[in-house]
Amino acid sequence: MNFLDGEILYIDKPLGWTSFNVVSRVRNSLSRRMGIRRLKVGHAGTLDPLATGVMIVCTGRATKRIDQLQAGVKEYIATIALGATTPSFDLETEIDATYPTGHITEELVRHTLGRFVGTIEQVPPAYSACKVDGKRAYALARKGKDVELKPKILVIDSIELLSFAPDSIEVRVVCGKGTYIRALARDIGQALGSGAHLTALRRTRVGDALIDNCLTVDQVAELIRTTDIEMPQQPD
Repeated sequence: MNFLDGEILYIDKPLGWTSFNVVSRVRNSLSRRMGIRRLKVGHAGTLDPLATGVMIVCTGRATKRIDQLQAGVKEYIATIALGATTPSFDLETEIDATYPTGHITEELVRHTLGRFVGTIEQVPPAYSACKVDGKRAYALARKGKDVELKPKILVIDSIELLSFAPDSIEVRVVCGKGTYIRALARDIGQALGSGAHLTALRRTRVGDALIDNCLTVDQVAELIRTTDIEMPQQPD
């Protein structure tokens, strides 16, 4: 493998890790094996720490393909709790309000999900990496400051209801770049006349990268340790 010329790795990001944690692990493993301090390593598409699944990590000259790779269609499996909201729209923050759910039926959920398929407007979460006056929105939100973000146009190809319970649903979402599944959970809750927040998220596809083809972080580290690698040329 030639990590300087560029390699593309499909990694199953663990729960609790940031995308930066994964990139750092790959970079450090490569630096130790190759005996170099600087090596370009980047990822195509951020995943929140509370999400798992497909992350595409590029090295060397392959980092030039990041924009192209992260533009690929994405697929997620999301578990959404009904009847309660949190400021971050997921489990990062505590529940701040509860709502009745007795009126929510499976038929209502299926009808409501259909309203979010196609080209839609979505306001990103305040707890996101979007920039406000040059600062990350999440940094401002975590300080208790009001964050106002403008809606973005995005495309959701399909939403499939996988399971329904009185207090939660599981859905498969196929969507384009820029979709916040946390914000989708918020909007679904509002459309159901209740509240909702994301409790689990797994990305199962990014373009041609499928979860079944991903390696764990430890497997990638072992691959780097044991595989034949093209080493940088030493000066004469």
